[in-house]
Amino acid sequence: MGLEEKLPSGFLLTSVEQLAGYMRKASLWPATFGLACCAIEMMTTGGPRYDTARFGMEVFRASPRQADLMIVAGRVSQKMAPVLRQIYDQMANPKWVLAMGVCASSGGMFNNYAVVQGVDHVVPVDIYLPGCPPRPEMLLDAILKLHVEIQAAPLGVNRERAARLAEEAALAALPTTSVRDLPLPTAARPELPGLVR
Repeated sequence: MGLEEKLPSGFLLTSVEQLAGYMRKASLWPATFGLACCAIEMMTTGGPRYDTARFGMEVFRASPRQADLMIVAGRVSQKMAPVLRQIYDQMANPKWVLAMGVCASSGGMFNNYAVVQGVDHVVPVDIYLPGCPPRPEMLLDAILKLHVEIQAAPLGVNRERAARLAEEAALAALPTTSVRDLPLPTAARPELPGLVR
């Protein structure tokens, strides 16, 4: 049982949340998970020129049980999707996912049956990083933005409440419409078989 569960509701929770958020953001351990060309840019950030060690990310962990950040760098094939999910499930909680590059975010130019059209179909994603491939500076910027999210994340019961509210807000923001609900232009309406007007 963590410290946040032992504290009475509201007792010094703000300062404990700030301290825990600072410690979590300053000690991210990314998993070694490079899939395609974006992985080269990801590996570059660990070198002396960009030096992710100054942000508490000293080394990429070889074991998912030691990692709490998964940087999905590159396209995810249908064969790799179950492996990616297994690695995500083995990671330590709390955990975060960064989709690096347009292929990880939306399938990129690989719009076919063999590539997953967005890693968010397999694991929940916290940060989307565009680019083909994104530069190491862009990855560092995305990591710093993730730091801000981690710093502000609530603990314990508050974390579960915040996650539930965020999920409800996301579901409310995405209206589901069918093709039949979309208005057709009045001029030059084509006769489509099976389309009810």
